Amino acid sequence: MSEMIVHSGESFERVFLNEPEVNLHIVQETGSFVKIHVLNIPAEKTACRNTDISNKITVEQVGEGCQTEIYALAYLHGEESVTTETHVNHAVGGGMSNQLLKFVLDDNSRGGFVGDLKIAPDAQKTDAHQTNRNLLLSENAEMRTQPQLEIYADDVKATHGASTGQLDESALFYMQQRGIGKQKARQLLVGAFMKDVLQTISDETLREQLLNAVDGEIE
Repeated sequence: MSEMIVHSGESFERVFLNEPEVNLHIVQETGSFVKIHVLNIPAEKTACRNTDISNKITVEQVGEGCQTEIYALAYLHGEESVTTETHVNHAVGGGMSNQLLKFVLDDNSRGGFVGDLKIAPDAQKTDAHQTNRNLLLSENAEMRTQPQLEIYADDVKATHGASTGQLDESALFYMQQRGIGKQKARQLLVGAFMKDVLQTISDETLREQLLNAVDGEIE
């Protein structure tokens, strides 16, 4: 496990693209900012990836006024498997955290999400959100999600949600009625599902590369 401290007033941003494993433990001091992306998607058609990936991100806000953003996206085919686990602990007040994790699963792929969001008794005025959205493209794909929210303070804003579904058949039909082939329509809908994660990447070059990939390269 890689452990680090983000000191008061400092920022840490990192994009992990198709890493065989991400295992982070981050401690945030007062007023610090952390932004993490864990992306398991092909940057191009020939991309090679590990077929059984486990990611774990732990963030502890030990100083007031911290901000944490965690984004994850997995686009899986064949027998690929990705499990992403997040642990965000608001130990003191005035902090913010936002988590958005999405999985797109095709063929016989398997996805897993475990999210632990904890707000301690002293963490008043905390604003914390956790969202997991999943898209199944095959009847054989499997997604398991386990969001957990533990709140021990009274004056907080906290939400969590998880959903798993398939492509909108009415949207596919609408696009085909306007001359877009079924495969292209399917590709556009999948790309749209993934884009809100990719658009949060600060690195403009990488962001555009990946957005272009989901527009035209991923099939």
